[in-house]
Amino acid sequence: MKERPYIDIVCRLTNPLYVFMCISCPKGWVTCCIFHSTSIGVTLRKMFYLLCATLFGLMSSGSINAQATDNSILDLLPSIMSGVKRLPRPVDFKVALPTLNTGGEYVVELSRWNIPNNGTQPVKTTDQLQAAIEWASAQGFGKVTIPDGHYLIGKDATFNYHAGIELPSNIELNLSANTLLEMSTNDKWNYCVIAVNTKSDVVIRGGTIKGDRATHVFTPRPSDGNTAHDEGHAICLQNGTKRVVVTNTRIHSTTGDGLLLVEQIEDVSIRNNEIFNNRRQGISIVGGQRIAITDNEIHHIRGTSPQFGVDIEGAGRIDRDILIRRNSFHHNRGGDVVNTSGKNVFIVDNVMHQGREGSNHRYIDGPLVTWERTDNVIAHNTITMLNGSVNGRLGYIQYSNNRDNNPNITYVHHNTCHGCGMHMYNAADADIRHNKFYGYFLSLMNFQRATLINNEVTYGPPGSPRYCWDYRIKNTTGIARRNKLESQAFNIPLSSTPWTSSCLQR
Repeated sequence: MKERPYIDIVCRLTNPLYVFMCISCPKGWVTCCIFHSTSIGVTLRKMFYLLCATLFGLMSSGSINAQATDNSILDLLPSIMSGVKRLPRPVDFKVALPTLNTGGEYVVELSRWNIPNNGTQPVKTTDQLQAAIEWASAQGFGKVTIPDGHYLIGKDATFNYHAGIELPSNIELNLSANTLLEMSTNDKWNYCVIAVNTKSDVVIRGGTIKGDRATHVFTPRPSDGNTAHDEGHAICLQNGTKRVVVTNTRIHSTTGDGLLLVEQIEDVSIRNNEIFNNRRQGISIVGGQRIAITDNEIHHIRGTSPQFGVDIEGAGRIDRDILIRRNSFHHNRGGDVVNTSGKNVFIVDNVMHQGREGSNHRYIDGPLVTWERTDNVIAHNTITMLNGSVNGRLGYIQYSNNRDNNPNITYVHHNTCHGCGMHMYNAADADIRHNKFYGYFLSLMNFQRATLINNEVTYGPPGSPRYCWDYRIKNTTGIARRNKLESQAFNIPLSSTPWTSSCLQR
């Protein structure tokens, strides 16, 4: 019997300016078209939308096989974002997905395993859930579902570690919609509600994972009396773990991080989660490669430093090929994203909002922070500051220890800062284009080889500073053209000779 041919089609309005379409056929080829809505005309746009609607109708009737998704497109075309979002260079890596056992789904039988689901008996609950998961894995099941219920997790493992559930390789842990895994009250410095240690091919999906922040006992550490207790995490990926997906899960109220990735972690996708009310971080990457953090809401991270939504901080480990895309950050005390060590990091199309006014809601560092010798593409982000940070109203700041920047160029393109600006200093090689800084300045100091093109700065509301509060350039070389102040052309005469704004000359 002759096989019926099929095509996969995706039509998508990526933002008000771009329409994106992909068609893939059984022979493996893919055709993608990206249309700029202002150039194709109203009539052609309507025809294109009609075509999409017709094709989607065929797909729903079974005439066309609709298999392509946003994630599969990114898998097929790692560089697609370069076209859709005008990135200065493409996303040049692909995050591998897990391969799971093929034996189907096992729904944990609570009566068979004698597992409480009423928020009691944490030791028994931990031991019996662990036994059920390990049995299912040994039987070849690829998916283990924990049914609705409140599961109190945790038992003392060492003098400073309270243990939760440890997952094996090649398994999906599926938490039903009304399933809560909660860490039991403890006085340990460290805990993991779920740990994946030296394993591979794991999915954690759905439900809620909660720490013991509200009831934790902060016992002083015997060695120094410290009570930080900042290593209590909801999900720990550790020691060479590879190919993990964490998706559609509410993760909150830990003494440390929502997720900790530490020691040679590879190929992790963290997507469509809500991560909030953790004391230290939303997500910490401490040695990770090919990490995608996409479409999450990360908020109300506050309690103990650094207090960022996402912190890339390898401390001598390798952090490389990281995508932070389309996330919503708000009400995070330290800031939203900080990169102290990552190379080839893409911070793209995120929304970062301070959340509330008032001194108790000021950022500490600021929404977006990178350090010298990191390698970043920062593009299409929308940043809003209401009352600043210890660094003032800097939506983006690059810290420096008086060393040259990474040999690769730092790209800052198409970002919009409401009530904020940016500052880079004591470094080199930045390409800064098409940004809008409403109500604050763009600043470069002691900087080599800067490119400033098509940026716009405006002053703040009446009563805000005006003098030297626009383009603050000091001892900087590079090129600049077509920049604006208050919608008017503004000349910045950069060249190979260091130049300083007249208001900063002393």
